[in-house]
Amino acid sequence: MFSWDMAVVVGVPGVGKTSLCKSAVEKIECNYINYGDLMLEISQDQQLAQTEKEMFSLNMDLQYHIWKEAAHEISKKENVVVDLHGIDQSPKGYLISLPLEIIHPSLIIIVESYPENILFRRKNDFSKERIKDNFKSLIEHMQLLRISMTVSSVFLGSTVYLIQNNDFKVSEKELIDLLSF
Repeated sequence: MFSWDMAVVVGVPGVGKTSLCKSAVEKIECNYINYGDLMLEISQDQQLAQTEKEMFSLNMDLQYHIWKEAAHEISKKENVVVDLHGIDQSPKGYLISLPLEIIHPSLIIIVESYPENILFRRKNDFSKERIKDNFKSLIEHMQLLRISMTVSSVFLGSTVYLIQNNDFKVSEKELIDLLSF
């Protein structure tokens, strides 16, 4: 049905990737997994944490265990769109959150937007506790995401696409077109 088995959609928090993914997969009828939601589900099942805040407060070894278990679960799926950040900020720097040694996407789709749009979305989204970026640190985060996903694609043999999410309907159509190919 699809020319890909797994597509990962990455982007900094607040870029709109989850909204785009949910809308697109509904229209093309494929599987969808939000990596963070799956990690939380695993941590709840194992009675390690009940909330995202609790989960990300666990020691790094436990977080790594949950992250890796989520990756193994995803690796068993077919025709799945995986929604994740791709690179995350930590107090010690940036960490690639795409588990390259476990999942091997055919497509890596980077979602970007104007930094002021992202900062505005974060400011007005009260459903999540968002990272605190300023304009400069957000641009750095976006640049490192683009670089890390491009390098990752070389190791995985994946194709990289870039979608600018400045107009939801245009971006949604572009994502649907990419996934329908």
